[in-house]
Amino acid sequence: MKTRGWHFLLRALSLLFAALAIGPLLVWAGGDVNFAANWRTADRSSAGLAPPAAATPEAVVQVYAARAFSWRGLFGVHTWVATKATNADGYLVHQVLGWKLPRDHSVVDSVPDIPDRSWYDADPWLVAEVRGAAAAALIPQIESAVARYPYADRYRIWPGPNSNTFVAWIAREVPALTLALPPNALGKDYLGPGRFVGPAPSGTGYQLSIGGLFGLLCAWREGLELNVLGVVFGVDLRRPALTLPGIGRLGVAADTGAG
Repeated sequence: MKTRGWHFLLRALSLLFAALAIGPLLVWAGGDVNFAANWRTADRSSAGLAPPAAATPEAVVQVYAARAFSWRGLFGVHTWVATKATNADGYLVHQVLGWKLPRDHSVVDSVPDIPDRSWYDADPWLVAEVRGAAAAALIPQIESAVARYPYADRYRIWPGPNSNTFVAWIAREVPALTLALPPNALGKDYLGPGRFVGPAPSGTGYQLSIGGLFGLLCAWREGLELNVLGVVFGVDLRRPALTLPGIGRLGVAADTGAG
């Protein structure tokens, strides 16, 4: 009986490993990650997704994602927030950069910048966008959330707090944004030490999370997500799609509007 139990356990672990590995392997096979990229020479130009500030008097809030740099891109994405106040002549970009910590003693980077830069050779895509009066109302709330980020003095790639933890923090602090982050934004489910239950980033449901490593999320915007070792399996019935580790969403594209 003991031998049979060990065989069952090994089989279960093998199936779990295969389920966790197949997505990143498919990302690798698809050529979506450039392992030869050099951060010093990698493309950081505009992707042409953001409206030009000089020609856009209305306020704009945008959230972007792009494959993480080098091998990290097999597993997930980097996310950031860009804001432009009414009649402003440029954007502020809010993100977490782990390499800032030794120099600045803070990982938070909130500076004027190109909002839709390629993320070191990885093309960004628009996760969410709000314009006009609604955006103008959100921007002070977003800036306040950025200033109050509780993990500015620490960074951990996995399972968080990392760059996606930061954007998820903003989303939870500004529920009117109703931001559903990509399911492969690893770190979004990290709720912090001693916290096991909280709102989903979109504010349209709730989640259980154990250190960002295991958990369950159920929300109108995100759908149903199962977190295993920080990566997500899931299903969205509202906009039919499946979620697989590394790959992210497969099916109908997520909507980018708030509300």
